[in-house]
Amino acid sequence: MTGSLLELPTGNVWVEHIGTGQPVVYLHGIVDIHGTEPGPLPFHTTLAQHFELIAPAHPGCAKTDEDEHLVTIDDVVFHYLRVFDALALDQFSLVGSSLGGWIAAEIAVRYPERIKKLTLISPTGLAVPGHQIADIFWYAQPDDGERYDQLRNLLFAEPGSEFGKKLIPDAKDTIEREMGKYRVFRFASLIGFKPPYLYNPRLRSRLDRYRKPALVLSGQPDSLVPRAHVDAYSAGFSDGRLEVLENCGHSLYAEAPEAAAEIVHRFIAS
Repeated sequence: MTGSLLELPTGNVWVEHIGTGQPVVYLHGIVDIHGTEPGPLPFHTTLAQHFELIAPAHPGCAKTDEDEHLVTIDDVVFHYLRVFDALALDQFSLVGSSLGGWIAAEIAVRYPERIKKLTLISPTGLAVPGHQIADIFWYAQPDDGERYDQLRNLLFAEPGSEFGKKLIPDAKDTIEREMGKYRVFRFASLIGFKPPYLYNPRLRSRLDRYRKPALVLSGQPDSLVPRAHVDAYSAGFSDGRLEVLENCGHSLYAEAPEAAAEIVHRFIAS
């Protein structure tokens, strides 16, 4: 694993490179590398046994500079086009988790020629009438000033599990992890704070522009992203397919890392 700063006109971007092989770009979510976690999780290292996993940190996350001009999801797409150009990535497979899945979908529908295969893990991004994404910004605040039970309820199928409390512990964590959590929620609020949260009302009608293979991977029950959203994603792509990991929640890559990595590996390699 190696990390480095990529210099762009809009600021520096921190990028982790894990493994070797064909390039797979990974756009992170919340309980994730560059999110609440300072480094890769077992899901990432398992996937990197087969590919070179290239994981940039979103603007303002980890060691990536904030971009004061970033306001909309369209700004984020153009930010990542600069990243891909600077990395000389003309064509590659793209994986995105949670809000990273939303960003990945926005990139794919605009520039499908650059994406070989698209994988969305528990993706946000859609507006589905009658099925709103939960208000994660409300639950990002600790209960009684110190407990994160309700946030864990959104992110994990078993919020009381040992790894759930490890990834989202009660009270104060290390400064590094607390800042990681603050930065990823700040970034999410910049592009997705408008109710019903973390969505682009136009994205669903554009999914058919991406005609190559697309995998949507969902954990059930997911308390943050309703099942109707992943169904809409898989149905909206011309060559979309849905795989579900039972007894996993929104952070399925943390709850079932080996199973999730095998599904993604099998899809990209097939």
